[in-house]
Amino acid sequence: MYLDSSKKAEIFAQYGKDAKNTGSVESQVALFTFRIKHLTEHMKLNHKDVGTQRALTVLVGKRRAMLEYLKERDIERYRALIKELGIRK
Repeated sequence: MYLDSSKKAEIFAQYGKDAKNTGSVESQVALFTFRIKHLTEHMKLNHKDVGTQRALTVLVGKRRAMLEYLKERDIERYRALIKELGIRK
């Protein structure tokens, strides 16, 4: 499986305050970005997989909403996260 509990804990430890901080905006956006990258690679090989395409669209929408929230609350954290994750916006 591409995303197990150890990988999630690693992402949360890197982008959140610690491994138990799973609710911070930065850690959630980082997790969504990891999943989006994985699903994008899957879609390159399986372009007719409509279920995955929908899941990818939903994830991108959720990430965008969280980034908008962060942008309104704290623009410096937003800019740092965008730069660190390599998301172009």
